[in-house]
Amino acid sequence: MMTLSYVLLSLHFLMLAILCLFGIHRLSMVVRWIFYRKMTAIKPKAFSTLPRVTVQIPLYNERLVAQRIVDAVAQIDYPHDKLQIQIVDDSTDETSQLVATAVEKYAKQGLDINHVHRVNRKGFKAGALKDAMKSATGDFIAIFDADFIPSPSIIKDTIDHFNNEKLAMIQFRWEHLNRHDSRLTETQAMMLDSHFSLEQQVRYASDVLFNFNGTAGIWRTKAIIDAGHWSADTLTEDLDLSYRAQLKGWELVYLNDVVCPGELPADMNAFKSQQHRWAKGGIQVMKKMLLKVWRSPLSLRHKLESTFHLSNNLAYFVMLVDTIFLLIPSLIIREQYQLEQVLWIDLPLLFLSSGGHLVYFFFGQIALGHSKWRAIKNMPRVLLLGIQLAFNNAKAALEALRGQQSEFVRTPKSGANEVQSVEQNISQDLSFTASVNAKLSQGLYKAVSPRGGGIEGLLGVIYSFVFFWGIKHELWFMLPFLLLLIVGFFSTAISTLKTQHKLSRG
Repeated sequence: MMTLSYVLLSLHFLMLAILCLFGIHRLSMVVRWIFYRKMTAIKPKAFSTLPRVTVQIPLYNERLVAQRIVDAVAQIDYPHDKLQIQIVDDSTDETSQLVATAVEKYAKQGLDINHVHRVNRKGFKAGALKDAMKSATGDFIAIFDADFIPSPSIIKDTIDHFNNEKLAMIQFRWEHLNRHDSRLTETQAMMLDSHFSLEQQVRYASDVLFNFNGTAGIWRTKAIIDAGHWSADTLTEDLDLSYRAQLKGWELVYLNDVVCPGELPADMNAFKSQQHRWAKGGIQVMKKMLLKVWRSPLSLRHKLESTFHLSNNLAYFVMLVDTIFLLIPSLIIREQYQLEQVLWIDLPLLFLSSGGHLVYFFFGQIALGHSKWRAIKNMPRVLLLGIQLAFNNAKAALEALRGQQSEFVRTPKSGANEVQSVEQNISQDLSFTASVNAKLSQGLYKAVSPRGGGIEGLLGVIYSFVFFWGIKHELWFMLPFLLLLIVGFFSTAISTLKTQHKLSRG
C-alpha cells in the first residue's frame, strides 16, 4: 500500500513538473524577447516588375461580414492587371447571394474578381483553398479570413520581401476590431497579443520554426505546391503547411510592424469552439510532424523549440489528469503518512507553471506599448479565462491523441456594426427575402453546443475540497489561487449547462 502511495505521489509531481516546463518555456520567451524585440525583416530590393497576386477570401456562412470583406479587398491598391480576387465560398445560406451580388458589381468596374462557389465542404477550408488554386493565376496567394479587413496598401507594402527566392510566406500581426467591446474580447486580445508581438517575434527573430496563422498573410504559390499543398487531415491546415514548407527548406517571415485587424469571438461559446479547433488541430499536427522534425537535420535547438511549440496544448490535458486522478489522493497520502511538508515541493512548481504564463501575457502588453497598470489589473481575468478553457482544450487534446476526427467548425462572427446594414441589403433582394426571414429572426450565427458541464462542475468540487483542506492545514498562501480555480470551473460549468439547455429548447 505504501508503494502505491509513493507511486501516486510521484506521478502527481511528474505532472506538476511537466506543467512547470511549459511555464519555464513561456518565461524563456520573455527573456528572448528582450534581446530580439527590435529585430525586423530586412526588406530586399523592389521588384522591377510587380508580380501577379491572387487574393483568396475563404467563406462559409458569413452573411454578417461577407459584404465588408469583399468591399475591403476590392479597395486593395495594386495594379488591376496584376491582381486576381477569389471569393472562395462554401456557404449554404444567403451569404452566397450577397457575395454573388458584390462580385458582379466589382467585376463590372473592371476588377478581376471571381466567386468560387463549391456545393460541398470536402476538405473544409483546406479543401476550398486547394480547389480554388486550380484557377488561381497569381505567383503569390494572399489569404484573409472573412472577419479580417486588410489595408489597401498591405500587399504593395510587403510584396518585395518575396525577392528572396527562398521565402515561402509572410505573416502579418493581428489587431482586433472589437477589442474593447467586452471583458471577454479584451482578455482574448491580451492572449493573442502575446502570441503575435512576443512569441511570433521571438520565433522568427531567433530563426526557429514558426507558423502561418491561417489568415493575414501571403504565400508563394510554388512553395504551397512544393510543400505538398493544403491538407485537410488536421484542423489547423495553416500550422501543418508551415512545418512541411520549412522542413523542405523554405523560409517564413513575420512582420510585427504590419498589422491586419480582425474580429474576436463575441461570446464564450464561440470562443471555446474556436479554441477547441485550434487545440485539437495543434495536437494533430504534433502527431503528424513532430517525429519528422526530430528525424530532420535541424539542430537540437530547433527540435526542442518545435517540441514545445507543437505540444503546448497538452498542458491543459496534463493539468486535467493531475486534478481528477492524482491531486486528492496525493493530499490524502500526505496526511496519512504525515508528509505535509512535501507541499513545499508543489509551491515552486505551481508558481513557475502558472506564474510563467502570467509573466508571458504581461510582457505581451509591454511589447505593444500598452499600459502596464491595465495589464496588471487584467491578469486575474486572463488567468480565469485560462481556467475556463481547461476542460474544453483538454478534451480537444484527448480527441486528437485518440485520432477522433471532427468537422471544421467555423467561429461565429458578429460583424460588429455591420449587422444592420447587411440585413438591410438582404431585405432589399426580394427574390430570396422570404427564405431568410426566419434565419434573421434567430439573430447571430451560433457556435456548436458546448459539452463537459458536468466535468467542469466536478473540477469545481475537487478544488473546493482542496480549498477546505488548505484551510484545515493553514495553508493560507494557496487559498487565493484555489478560490480562482473554484470560481473558474463553476462559472464555466454553469455557462455550459445553461447554453445546452437553451439550445435544447430551440
